[in-house]
Amino acid sequence: MQNFRNLKVWAKAHKVTLAAYKATETFPKTEQYGLTAQIRRSAASVCANIAEGCGRGGRIEFARFLQIAFGSASELEYHLILAATFGSSTPRPTVPSTEQSSRSSACSRASSAS
Repeated sequence: MQNFRNLKVWAKAHKVTLAAYKATETFPKTEQYGLTAQIRRSAASVCANIAEGCGRGGRIEFARFLQIAFGSASELEYHLILAATFGSSTPRPTVPSTEQSSRSSACSRASSAS
């Protein structure tokens, strides 16, 4: 078992989550239970799955949770694309490019942990 706070991938994913929350603050109230909630949930899910994987017993379980985190990062990416297509009705979120770094790092660690 390792401390997830010591992982660079978790720290980067946490920054992306904070940026996602900040970016969605300006979304219309009509999106509060729609796109806003989906963006926030998928961003937080990346960090949560990394943390949960760290709390599990072995490397195989850790790798599985990193793969789940990668899926959540892909989901977040889609929601951000969707938000950007709304143009003026929904402000474009400005989430740091560390999302791709977090996804790549998680995937690399999952591959080497198997």
